[in-house]
Amino acid sequence: MQTIKLNNGVEMPLLGYGVFQVPPQEAERCVTDALSVGYRLIDTAQAYYNEEGVGAAIAKSGVNREDIFLVTKVWISNAGEGKAAKSIDESLRKLQTNYIDLLLIHQAYGDVFGTWRAMEKAYKSGKVRAIGVSNFQAARFFDFAHYVDIKPMVNQLQCNVLIQQNGIEPILKETDTKVMAWGPLGGQGVDGIVKSEPLAQIGKKYGKTAAQVALRWLTQRGIVAIPKSTHKERMEQNFNIFDFALTDDEMKTIASLNQHDAGTVNFADPQFVKYLIETYG
Repeated sequence: MQTIKLNNGVEMPLLGYGVFQVPPQEAERCVTDALSVGYRLIDTAQAYYNEEGVGAAIAKSGVNREDIFLVTKVWISNAGEGKAAKSIDESLRKLQTNYIDLLLIHQAYGDVFGTWRAMEKAYKSGKVRAIGVSNFQAARFFDFAHYVDIKPMVNQLQCNVLIQQNGIEPILKETDTKVMAWGPLGGQGVDGIVKSEPLAQIGKKYGKTAAQVALRWLTQRGIVAIPKSTHKERMEQNFNIFDFALTDDEMKTIASLNQHDAGTVNFADPQFVKYLIETYG
């Protein structure tokens, strides 16, 4: 598995398996299948309500814990230093592990600075190997990163060939923060990637599908991708992307497919923020 080095020196796999919207009762089976395919990065979150299934699958897998890169996220209901600290310990319990490889703030609202202080303490104590954020748009990320002591190592964003997040790249480079792509094959109002004719045409040259080309484009740019599927055959297909490389011209052709840049979810929409805070804050 190819890796990328985070700004603290930790090596992170470029391809992983995400369990967003995987039902709790299905999580153990799906993660078991993913690990058997060869995935070693597993991405979950407190708000997915399936950390226990993820932890059970890892514990029963026979794969050494140090060979797995485990990611979870602190939800807005656990924002603030005290609550975040307790939630980190709860996630460790549910995941049946004594450390988390990457811990993210899930949303850019609530007491994110208090949450970050708890995460910094967990990082310094060895409970967490790397810390970062999720869904922080450019201005919010700049403001946040400017004031914290330990700079975020990752920003997980909606990112794929149709939503390329080009605008935030210069801001992230200032802190050497890596992009982790949720929805790498679509999702949240994005359709057409797996049926894209330009991607399919490029794929024919390599005996690959449009989806495999889309994932390869991300990882070849140094963007961590976490495709989700509940079907083992699709997991295998998504995993099989490191035996070919796209040419510079093909990379440029795919770059021309960009449609939304910053994503289809407007995380700065006052109504969206109001919903998050009033529902979970």
